[in-house]
Formats: sequence, C-alpha cells, structure tokens
Amino acid sequence: AAAALEPWSAVAPRRRKRAAGRRPRPGEGPRAEPEADGEAVLRRLREAEEDLRISDFCSSALETITECLRKQLEQLQPLTEALGRLHLGSSLPSASQEPLASSASHVKCVCYGLGTFASCPTARIQLAFMLLFLEKCQVPRSHCWVYDPLFSQTEVSVLTSLGVTVLSENEEGKRSVQGQPTVFYMPHCGTALYNNLLWSNWSADALSRVLIIGNSFRGLEERLLARILQENYPYIAKILKGLEEVPLPQTPQYTDTFNDTSVHWFPLLKLEGLPGDLWASQEEPDYQDCEDLEIIRKATDRSAGVTGQFSPPGPGATVHTTPDPLPGQEYRPTGDTESHPALVAWSPK
Repeated sequence: AAAALEPWSAVAPRRRKRAAGRRPRPGEGPRAEPEADGEAVLRRLREAEEDLRISDFCSSALETITECLRKQLEQLQPLTEALGRLHLGSSLPSASQEPLASSASHVKCVCYGLGTFASCPTARIQLAFMLLFLEKCQVPRSHCWVYDPLFSQTEVSVLTSLGVTVLSENEEGKRSVQGQPTVFYMPHCGTALYNNLLWSNWSADALSRVLIIGNSFRGLEERLLARILQENYPYIAKILKGLEEVPLPQTPQYTDTFNDTSVHWFPLLKLEGLPGDLWASQEEPDYQDCEDLEIIRKATDRSAGVTGQFSPPGPGATVHTTPDPLPGQEYRPTGDTESHPALVAWSPK
C-alpha cells in the first residue's frame, strides 16, 4: 500500500552553506533523471547493485558494518542465540541466494531519508547498498522498514515489490527498538533525526541494541559549536563518550554517495560507565529555537493556518492544505527537492 501523506509544518529556509555529510543541492551532485516506470527503476537499481557488488568499496564497507554488528550482538544475551541468528560470512552471497526465513533472525533494519531513488542516482546507490547489506547478513527483507516523505507512488510500488515495508507515518526518527537489535540506515539525514532516535532509546539497555549507519557523530562534534550541539541536539552531545564509531571507506567512485558516513554502535560497558544523572533527563526534543532544522516535521500548527500535506514534486504535483494558507501566502518548496526531502514553507506572494 502506498505511504500516507503526512502533515507538513512551516519552517524557515536554510541560512547556511551545505555542511559536510549533507546531500548535494541540484548542480552539486549527479544530475537527477526523469522518473521512469517501475520496471525501468528496477532495472537501474539492479545495475547499481551489480556495480556495487564488484567494487572495492562494497566489500570493505560491508566488512566494517558486519564487524560492528558482530561486536554489538556479542554483548547481548543469550550470546550463542544472538550469533547463531546472524550470518557474517567473509564473502558476499551471490545474487541468486535467498535470505533466511523470517524466523531465522531477530535483527531489524529501519531506513529513513533515502530520497527519490527513481530519479536520483545517489539515492539509488544507497538503496542498492542497503539491499546488499541485508543480503550479506541474511536479514529478511520482511524485517526492513523504510520511509521518506518524498517517495512517489512508483517508488512505493518498487519498494513493496522488493519485499520491504514502506511506513505510512512520519515517525521523525522516534522509533524504539523494543528490545530487538536494530540497524538504522540513515545516510545523510538531518541531525535532528539522529537526535530523535537517541531520545526514543534513551537507556543503556536500548542503546546497546542500536546500530546507526549515517552521518559521522564525530564530524558533527567538529563542525558544530559546542553550545549549538548541546542546546539543539543534546542527546547526540551526551552520548559521544558512550559510542564506538567506524567510518566507511572512501573510494573515488562513491565519494559523493557515502561521504562523512560512519557506523555507530554503543558498547554496553561504555554506556554503563556514563554518569547516572545523564539518563535522568528525557525531555522530548522540540527544536523551537533551531534555525537550521533539516528534517520534515510531523507536528502541525493549525492555529497559524500553515499546515498541510505534501505530494512529491513532479508533473501535476499538488499541495493539499488544512486549513487553507493565510491570505497573501503561497506554497513553495525549499532545499534539495531532487534527492532529499524538501522543506516546506509558506511565503508572501
């Protein structure tokens, strides 16, 4: 089934230059292609997958991820059961091999912010790599959930045909692992999405079951002022001493696709060694004072008359608003509408 449209809230346009680890704006990265039909999208996806499969990047990156996942599972109990449910062989399975049955693994995968892979080569490569990761670790595709507010009906249909589940609700990254080891595949997502994910799993037990493939947390620490990091993204700031981070390898072929991307996992011994009062504060992030928020908000502000639902850009795209925009206002998208969820704002005509 197609993902339901989500409410969108008014946000301020970007005021700063693109930081490292963000998706390139139009003209900075590979040129977007016109969206094709489902069969053409699947063909391009298979081509991207085969190119990845024979690349030096893929084998090295998958080894990095599986080694981190192995270490994560080793700290969970029961040890023999956890390791027995994950295939971490040294070789990449061939395309003809089927994943294990759903009952063979308890590892889950959640993917946020993939982008419009039907028209964006970068997003398509990132999807192909996720599929190879699931294959490598024999995580059933039925244990994988994906969401992006810009998915078109064609993209939803393609993903469904691949066997993954397209979420119908914008979770804003606020998903609890609920006791299950979970890989969150979030390449080049907005910083608030990572912060929300940490908040939703803010305990040593829950975080020990989280593995994040996404923007480097160490890179965020280096780029952002300490005050900004602590005020706007406090859960990232507080967990920096409780994680292990391993960067994905950088190769010329995939520099733009996986730049500033790392694997993050949370050793239980490190988490248990953090100050006890660190876990006491569990206030939900609201980002009211954040001027450069780079995620799509589910929250609405009906009193201001600026909320609405957004249909992905393309021929005949429309905006359905509830209630109507205020007099003298019109819809306009901001940000990179080709490869990353656009930010929506009402502006004077």
